[in-house]
Amino acid sequence: MVDLDGTMLDTADDLAAAANAMLRELGLPERSTEQVKSYIGKGLVRLVKRCLTGDPDGEPEADLLERAMPVYERNYAAVLQHRTRPYPGVTDGLQELHRTGYRMACITNKGEKFTLPLLEATGLRRYFELVLCGDTLARRKPDPLPLLHACEQFGIAPAEMVLIGDSLNDVQAARAAGCHVLCVPYGYNEGGDVRELDCDAIVATILEAVRLIRKA
Repeated sequence: MVDLDGTMLDTADDLAAAANAMLRELGLPERSTEQVKSYIGKGLVRLVKRCLTGDPDGEPEADLLERAMPVYERNYAAVLQHRTRPYPGVTDGLQELHRTGYRMACITNKGEKFTLPLLEATGLRRYFELVLCGDTLARRKPDPLPLLHACEQFGIAPAEMVLIGDSLNDVQAARAAGCHVLCVPYGYNEGGDVRELDCDAIVATILEAVRLIRKA
């Protein structure tokens, strides 16, 4: 199972561009790309809240959030594929997993209307038998529900699953589900150090993760 933002795709520039377009329309201060990058990970609504307030735990006024959400979604749809690219080793790693016969799912907190176009545009959709987005089920990561749902779909026990991700969200979901988790160091992790996470291993790329999985 593989996470999307910060694990397979570097989406920060386009997310930041959409955030700043939204903030300009609303007459609010813009945020740096690095700041927006630290806000990624808890889904679109939380990202917008953080951009509006400049605070990871901030809660904007309800009417401001209601006005901001459609503005953000419109702007993000306009720049969705401008600078988003797979990280090095992603395509090669997925190709190798596919060639070896592993069944794969993409599990992301991103909404389906943005996830599926990005997977198609980057050529990654064909590798995934299952795609679970932030709005597919009643709960999303760090809740274990998406991982447990994937286990049910594949007919496996959680101990037979490995999740590849980049953040505390992924680690908490994996631990709650009872599955293995590998983390890449180049992602977002809401600005935190991936080395502080309780993952089974840190892998430089998804291709390196494949080698580790095969060795295990």
